[in-house]
Amino acid sequence: MPDDPYKILGVSRDADQDAIRKAYRRLAKENHPDLHPGDKAAEERFKHIGVANSILGDPERRARFDRGEIDAGGQERPQPPPGYRAHAEGASGARYSRAGFGGGAWDQEDLGDIFGDIFGGGAQSRGRSRARPSGPRRGDDHSYTLSVSFVDAALGATRRLTLPNGSVLDVKVPPGLEDGQTLRLRGKGGEGYENGPAGDALIRVSVAEDPRFERDGDDIRTEAFVSLRDAVLGGRIQVETPAGPVSLTVPPDSDTGSVLRLRGRGIAAHEGREAGSLFVQLKVRIGTADPALKAFLRGDATAPENAA
Repeated sequence: MPDDPYKILGVSRDADQDAIRKAYRRLAKENHPDLHPGDKAAEERFKHIGVANSILGDPERRARFDRGEIDAGGQERPQPPPGYRAHAEGASGARYSRAGFGGGAWDQEDLGDIFGDIFGGGAQSRGRSRARPSGPRRGDDHSYTLSVSFVDAALGATRRLTLPNGSVLDVKVPPGLEDGQTLRLRGKGGEGYENGPAGDALIRVSVAEDPRFERDGDDIRTEAFVSLRDAVLGGRIQVETPAGPVSLTVPPDSDTGSVLRLRGRGIAAHEGREAGSLFVQLKVRIGTADPALKAFLRGDATAPENAA
């Protein structure tokens, strides 16, 4: 798969949000694992499509990707050191060089360096002007972005985040996490100064959409097809839930739009709250009708006699 979310969703870089949303829904349905059981390639495509949408579907994250601040996986890119300027920006990253006589603006610090050297101020003067306060100090907080699936956010999971320096963090995603929330990993940020405590890692979580489910608080809503026979006579059907398929009893005389409830199959229990429910809206699908049904609808079949 290409490592550019625009290519993954098949949209241009100037596509509006509505076009991106339509492209994602179409591709997610076409490549959903339920339609390709056992097809690892389709499963991988589905994951890439979800990640691409988590970036382009969020205007703020899309802008950060376009500026080269995050990569195609939503991870932070290393930013230029102070005093460096970017020659080329964008999804492919940026190259940096020290600002100098070749062009670019001089800031006050640059001028102070030059005139300090000329008039004998040298490194000692600069060292005094830039000296940090003495004593132990807490390290800096570092910010990252992590993309997770709808199911991970609903049930909870542990996901690995690769940092720009190559190290990794195992991030515990609690159940019930919502898109845009920030997790704080204490002591996982920058090193402290002079034996001070380390800073924290602040991880903004982006939850990918899932074409099967829609969140409603701690409940989840979904749709399921039911045959005409099961809708009229009642029966059992398989229904997708975040934790996997379950069997659902359809009562007789059900119709399109009927809603059934599965308790405890929504967002997992969290923060002292009970697990939510899964609400299933039925859609009657006739399919290919058998000859007996066609004959009955034409009035060819013998009508039952009325009781005396």
